[in-house]
Amino acid sequence: MALKAVHVSDVPHLDQVPGNAALSVRSPQFSKCVNEDENEKCGYKFPKFVVIGHRGSGMNMLQSSDGRMKSIKENSIRSFNNAASFPIDFIEFDVQGLGPGMAARLVTKDDCPVIFHDNFILSGDKGAIVEKRVAEITLDEFLSFGPQMEPENMGKSLFRKTKDGRIFEWKVEKDDPLCTLQEAFQKVNHSVGFNIELKFDDQIVYKEEELTHILQVILRVVFEHAKGRPIIFSSFQPDAALLVRKLQGTYPVFFLTNGGSEIYSDVRRNSLDEAINLCLAGGLQGIVSEVRAIFRNPGAVARIKESKLALTTYGQLNNVPEVVYMQHLMGVEGVIVDLVQEITEAVSDLTGPTKEGKEEKNFFEEEGMVEVKTRPQFSKDELSFLMKLIPELIQP
Repeated sequence: MALKAVHVSDVPHLDQVPGNAALSVRSPQFSKCVNEDENEKCGYKFPKFVVIGHRGSGMNMLQSSDGRMKSIKENSIRSFNNAASFPIDFIEFDVQGLGPGMAARLVTKDDCPVIFHDNFILSGDKGAIVEKRVAEITLDEFLSFGPQMEPENMGKSLFRKTKDGRIFEWKVEKDDPLCTLQEAFQKVNHSVGFNIELKFDDQIVYKEEELTHILQVILRVVFEHAKGRPIIFSSFQPDAALLVRKLQGTYPVFFLTNGGSEIYSDVRRNSLDEAINLCLAGGLQGIVSEVRAIFRNPGAVARIKESKLALTTYGQLNNVPEVVYMQHLMGVEGVIVDLVQEITEAVSDLTGPTKEGKEEKNFFEEEGMVEVKTRPQFSKDELSFLMKLIPELIQP
């Protein structure tokens, strides 16, 4: 399959999406770095370029004219299993945190981890929109929203608010009930790994005991039901990422960052260099960066790799095959995507064995870029041009 040209207008406008432990290294999704010198940094490495399904088969964009953004209910069992039907390595989904002022409880008052992206759940009631914080409702109430397990039962209508304040009814082509973390382990095809994003509200300052309780409840479910399934934890919340690494040594923990696209009061969230420092200080195993941050600062890839950290990315540009391939060339190890079918097909072709008679070329380190390999249709000059062009294309 040849690279396809993608017009800017065809790119879906998605929002931004979160001592070394003994990882379950029997899984083909991971390989553990082995080094006789215990004093040398040693992290985790993916044995191949990985594709991760964002909220399963992709996030829902109810305001989008692209039907693919409203095909299957995000963060649902149906979405997860649909993604698993493609040659995907992991699915990414959101497990919620809680707010202060409550007894330290996770997501619902019943201490049951549930899978849901937004901090608030919206429903219609007598013509009005009712908004409730997910952390402050019971499990039964949470599961009463949307379609029900019994088709004859009607759940409460679901709505969604965009970043600019618009509200849309949450209608998709293939709907599915809301679900718990335990259900995901029990009902999702075991061939696919889980990238569990630990979701917290940016507007809340969490106490350590609250974070500890939230994470312990999540870990209890994971350890009881994982049964060898590959797991990655990730979070934008620095203290949560550090704490889940401290609480367990079985699964790797990645720090999520937009690399400076937005500025936060917590400086640890404001650059790739700060992300590297946080990972090294806390023994985290990898970074998940917004893709634009990587293209704006390609030299950071070399620093991340030198630090023995894994590197994956997320963001709207990951739905463009050419952009995914450029990251593969740069040394990025995986991408979180919404267009699962399209990108898995592209990655299979772009990163597969070179066709007989065609030799690969090396593109050596220059101006902070890591050494990569590419195929003969890209010359060194063409690659240099692309690397200079992409940052211009992705300016806000």
